[in-house]
Amino acid sequence: MSSLMDSLQRPEPNPNIPQLRPGDTVRVHNRIVEGDRERIQVFQGVVMRVREGGINSTFTVRRIAAHGVGVERTFLLHSPRIEKVEVLRHARVRRGKLYFLRERRGKAARLKERRMA
Repeated sequence: MSSLMDSLQRPEPNPNIPQLRPGDTVRVHNRIVEGDRERIQVFQGVVMRVREGGINSTFTVRRIAAHGVGVERTFLLHSPRIEKVEVLRHARVRRGKLYFLRERRGKAARLKERRMA
């Protein structure tokens, strides 16, 4: 029974997922099963929040779809369905949850890039 509890408490990190922070622009490669076929779907956007919680850790990515409609998707950090996550750029943000981006449109929704030295 204790081995079951240990497996729930200490998940082994996926080596294809780097350290994520709010404000990062990421490209998430997610495995989608359609009937008997399997394919990779790419979802690119800004990380709005990262929720720590052991095995239940999640991160939410927001992108602007067709006709200016915002789409948010929450991914389980330790899910076997996530093929890989690429970090495209880092942004300078001063808060942990970027919910204010939901009300912003166009240029007002831009985040200042954080240059890595």
